[in-house]
Amino acid sequence: MDSAKEEEIAKKLGINLEALKKEQARLSKEITTEDSVDFESIEFIGSMSNVIIGNKILSAIVVVDRKMEVVEERFFIDRVRFPYIAEFRSYRELPTMIRACEQLEQRPELVLIEGLGINHSRLGEASHFSISTGIPSIAITDNPVEFSIDGDKIYLKEREVGRVVQSKQGSKPLFVSPGSGISIETSAKIVRSLIRPPHKLPEVMKLARKYAKKISKEVFGKED
Repeated sequence: MDSAKEEEIAKKLGINLEALKKEQARLSKEITTEDSVDFESIEFIGSMSNVIIGNKILSAIVVVDRKMEVVEERFFIDRVRFPYIAEFRSYRELPTMIRACEQLEQRPELVLIEGLGINHSRLGEASHFSISTGIPSIAITDNPVEFSIDGDKIYLKEREVGRVVQSKQGSKPLFVSPGSGISIETSAKIVRSLIRPPHKLPEVMKLARKYAKKISKEVFGKED
């Protein structure tokens, strides 16, 4: 969808995109790209997967231990309350993600999220999630968006924002970026450590996708 169409939809729904841009810019000042804890010693890692069916959104979260054994699974379903507008994805998905996290008894010490972090032009979904919950996060996507790449480093407007991780030969690489509360180097290191060949994605993300599809099929009769 082009930007003119997105602006038309926003105007029709009474959404002030300029105000949201200012909010994103303000919140982005809270992002930290230093390791907030010793990530080598954490025990519980989570990942989220979102599925939108019609006017409903399902957010599922899986928490695993360091052996990749599932500790807990939770989900939350709500009505879609914000249209799809590319640079404002978190306003569409984040409220349901937070509600899913609130169902957990075991709070994860780190969450992997499909999407953007500091590699967003203002405020990626993973960064918005971390600022809202206080949980460090890593953003992962296989879409190069507007990045420039030099070796395994990702840049956005000459600012280093992540790493390229080639997880599976012959597949698109993963673009890994901090959400907040973790450094670029540690983000890439953790993602590499969580991949179980021959799979492309980190194991916990694969488990979250599988769980989301299972719940979606049970509730909606379809997986996506």
